[in-house]
Order: sequence, then C-alpha cells, then structure tokens
Amino acid sequence: MEWSFLAAEDLSTAMRAGEVTSVELTEEAIARIERDDKAINAICVPDFDQARVAAREADEARARGEDRPLLGIPVTVKESYNMAGLPTTWGMPQVEKYVPAEDALQVSRIKAAGAVILGKTNVPFMLQDWQSYNEMYGTTNNPWDHDRSPGGSSGGSSAALAAGFGALSLGSDIGGSLRAPAHFCGVYAHKPTLGLAPIRGMVPPHTQALPTEHDLAVVGPMARTARDLTLLLDVMAGPDPLALGVAYDLALRPARHERLADFRVLVLEDHPLIPTGSAVRAGVHRVAAALADSGARVEWHSPLLPDLREAATLYTQLLTSNVAGGYPGERYEEARTHAAGLSADDQSLHAEWVRGIVMSHRDWIRANNRRELHHQGWRRLFAEFDAVVCPITPTPAFPHDHEHGLTERQIDIDGVAYPFFNQFGWVGLATMPGLPATAIPAGRSPEGLPVGVQLIGPRFEDRTPLRLAELLEQKIGGFQVPK
Repeated sequence: MEWSFLAAEDLSTAMRAGEVTSVELTEEAIARIERDDKAINAICVPDFDQARVAAREADEARARGEDRPLLGIPVTVKESYNMAGLPTTWGMPQVEKYVPAEDALQVSRIKAAGAVILGKTNVPFMLQDWQSYNEMYGTTNNPWDHDRSPGGSSGGSSAALAAGFGALSLGSDIGGSLRAPAHFCGVYAHKPTLGLAPIRGMVPPHTQALPTEHDLAVVGPMARTARDLTLLLDVMAGPDPLALGVAYDLALRPARHERLADFRVLVLEDHPLIPTGSAVRAGVHRVAAALADSGARVEWHSPLLPDLREAATLYTQLLTSNVAGGYPGERYEEARTHAAGLSADDQSLHAEWVRGIVMSHRDWIRANNRRELHHQGWRRLFAEFDAVVCPITPTPAFPHDHEHGLTERQIDIDGVAYPFFNQFGWVGLATMPGLPATAIPAGRSPEGLPVGVQLIGPRFEDRTPLRLAELLEQKIGGFQVPK
C-alpha cells in the first residue's frame, strides 16, 4: 500500500494497528522526495539522516506503549523556523552560513509530540512574496503546473503537501502566507487567532528568539485534511512558557455547531479594490450552495460588515510599518524620499504601503485605534454569524513572475491586468483584526487548477471555522492528488 497521501490521522491509526511503522512511512516519504522533488523543489534543506533516527525512536516508543499526537508522522517545516543544526536563511544568500543553536518553540513542540521532520521547505527572499524562489535554493514549482507559483511565503510547504512529501507542515502568515499557498496547491491551512500559537524562534537569521507578542504575524498548521489541521493546531496552541499573562484560556473554545444546518454564514464574493475572477467566484458559490443545501443560513450582504476598503488600507499601513522595522538604513531613507513625493490625493494601496514604512508612532497609534473599531465591528457581526466565506486571492495560481516586485507586478484576472498588491485586501481582512481563518479546497478551475476559499471565524474561536471546514470537506470533497 502507498501511504504518502493519507492523512496524519489515518497514518496514526495504521501505526497503532501495526499495519505500518514510522520507519516504513519515513523511507517511503524520502524515496518520493528523492524521485519527485527535482521537478518541484519544495524541500530546500533535507534532513533525512535525522529523520531516520527519529522514525526508529518513534517505533521504539510505540513498542513501549507510548502514543503521542504526532508519534511517527513524517512532517516538514518552513525554512524560516529555527532548527538546531540546520541553516535558517529566509532565502537571503548573505546569511547562508547561519545555523541556529536551538529549535524554534513550535519545532520543539512537534518533536515532543513525536513528529519525524523530513526537512525544511523553500521560501521567497525575506518571506516577502506569493512565490517561493530565492538565489540560494532556486524556484519551487506548483505540483499542479510547474510553470506556476505554489504560493508564498509557505509555498515550499504547500507544494510538499500536494506532492506527498509528509502529512503535515509548519507555516506562517502575515500576508496570506498560509492561505494563499493552500489555495494555489489545493491543500488546507489555518491562520490562528493572533497570539494563539507562540511564534518564538520563527525569526530572521541572527535575530534573538524572544517570547514577544507579534503584531499581525502568526504561525500555523498546513495539511491535506481539515481534521489534520486541528490535530497539529492542538500541538501548536498554548502559551509560551517564557511569556507572561496572556489569556489563553479563551483560545480553544468548542466549535459553535456540529452540523452544517446550524451554521449562520455570511458569504462575500466582491471586494471594492479588485474584482474576483470567474474561477474563484465559482468556488465561493460552490461552498455557498453546499451550505444552503445542508440547511445552513446563508446571507450575501450584511450592514454589520466592517468597511472593506478601510480594512485594506489599515492592513497595508500596519503591515508595512511592521516589516519596515527590519529595513536597513539606506532602504528606509529611500522610502522616506518616496513617501515625501506622493500626492496627498493618492490613496492607492501602493501609496499606503510606502507611507506605512515611514509611519510615525503617533500615526501608528491612530491606525491602531481605527483597528480597534474594526474589532468592535467584527464582534457585532459574529453575534449574528458564525463564519464568513470569501476569496483568498482573486485567481488560482499565477505563472512564475521573477521580473517584477510586489508593487510593480500585475495580476491577470479574466484577461484584464490589475495591480498585484490590491489582492492583499482579501487576506488582510482576517489578518488586520487578528481573526482565525481556515483555507479549504473548493474545486478546480476550467484549466484544472485548485481553487480555495477562506472561512473566517470569531477571535479565539478557531474550532468554529475548523469544524466548518471539516463538515464542508465531507460535503464537497477536499484535497485531490495532482494529475
């Protein structure tokens, strides 16, 4: 039997029943990577020798009667996580020799849960793209179409899952970096509520791994089934033992409902800043139809929804002010000059991107206060609804484009070019207010490419969109092996 595309949950069941060993699963995964990854290039830092050791230890532990959540399961880890003894570069050639001395907290957690780590997955330069390519490790291709992006910045992880290289993967998300890759490769991902899963050790090279709270950025699980997302999130969630006083007792509330018929869902298909392509619109409608057919309450409009245009502007300002903290002086001064030359009438997301880089603390506080008003708006909305269904990006996976940066690139939507960066309004919808969002497969495009949607849920109620994802998987299907 071939095990490579089975869910982690099913692999655990098979190992408990003595049908397969972790060593056998690991050797099959390694063989598949050695055979198929030349064309996909998802695994940029293999760690096969240590994986074999961990697999033998997992089998020995099971023989002693142990049964941990991930015991013996082959997994991968995004390159941006620190792993002791392996390079962490974030795709930057100037730090190719950097090797951290200790594991990121989440790496420690999955190891303690018994996971067998096959290696690290490829990322874009500084994690700043919806593609996954860099000078050190090259380009990761989408398993569905090698001429297209697998997404980013967790694109190596999404490609690995779609290609059968391990059952689970650790990713991260500040600009859709879990959800866009899942959508492009036809797999599942969950962006947790901000602060639910500690991020310590998922830091740039030579940066001290501190138990600090991060604005916008999260780490989260990727998988081929919705139930596997919950399995991995349960390992990842919970306070950092070095942090102080966060109310994590609220974080794992039960799902609001157990049947599709009981869910109240708001469906969004249009954004004021960019159109939704026909393939993605069809995916949104497929999910909405499945919900309605199951008896769920489905609405397409609500006055309770916070303003999408302002949400995108706030997200852009907060995002760029966040990432600009790591800019070298010369790049920051260039941004200051650029911002000073912008017209006051230019309210494009590109302009807000530049302004956010050089935002004063006073302006950041004002933007953060506006964010709090959006928090209040979402609280009111989630008193009436349980989840919001909407696009992740307006199109399926796009062709590789290594000639243009994010702010110069364009995206083709049904034959018309639009500013690439305007797509970020959809992923920022959940990121700016720190909401949980689950990316699920929702069918295929006419060209045969995967199409996904996101299920946005209430803060600290991650189990609600995760349960909705599981029920929809049963209703409309989920991951398919690329043909």
